[in-house]
Amino acid sequence: MRILVISDIHANITALEAVIAANAMVDAVWCLGDLVGYGPDPNECVERIQALPNLTCLMGNHDAAVIDALDLEKFNHDASLSIHWTKSVLKPANFEYLKSLPERRGSSVFTLVHASPRSPIWEYVLDPYTALLNFSYFETPFALVGHTHLPLAFTEDETSKQVKRELVKSTDQVKLTGRKILNPGSVGQPRDHNPKASFAILDPENMTWRIRRIEYDIASVQNRIIAAGLPEKHAHRLAEGW
Repeated sequence: MRILVISDIHANITALEAVIAANAMVDAVWCLGDLVGYGPDPNECVERIQALPNLTCLMGNHDAAVIDALDLEKFNHDASLSIHWTKSVLKPANFEYLKSLPERRGSSVFTLVHASPRSPIWEYVLDPYTALLNFSYFETPFALVGHTHLPLAFTEDETSKQVKRELVKSTDQVKLTGRKILNPGSVGQPRDHNPKASFAILDPENMTWRIRRIEYDIASVQNRIIAAGLPEKHAHRLAEGW
């Protein structure tokens, strides 16, 4: 069994379609939230995600802000502008879909949230100390998170309770042993200085996790961002992955 794990699409349909096309043979898709925000294609992304078979999809912080479930004061100026624009163009049916998304899902092995097990919508798990605090907020061996736009793995040492942080490369295979917090990176706005769309392939039978990267037509997305009148920063950053 192969599960495509994606997060932080951020209204970038070109990146999303590239990831889906490269993973036509997966058995399920787990989406960790932030379908919208920053990018020019919110309706297209929400509708494309909904059409995926065997889908589990969560709510992210940008999704929550668009449906007025999160205060815009938490966002920087440019992100707030994008959220206001998204509200103005989002179709009612897609608004309702975002409202329907849960903050947490899971099984006996995996806990799924957008941001962190402790704060499913907002907290950034970027460092070993924050990860250490979060291990006590889920009971499963593994938690899958997004939000930071970085393909990270945090591993808890069962004896010392210290946490190791690793930026996972696409050449690496992470063996799922012990307890870990894993992040697939971002489909639509990577921030590890690699502009390729980032996602993960989870094999729960062989207990492996692999980060994968794929190129997409960044220039076309940049052009749509500018044409929509969205902040130019959100166009420029795509080319360098920051």
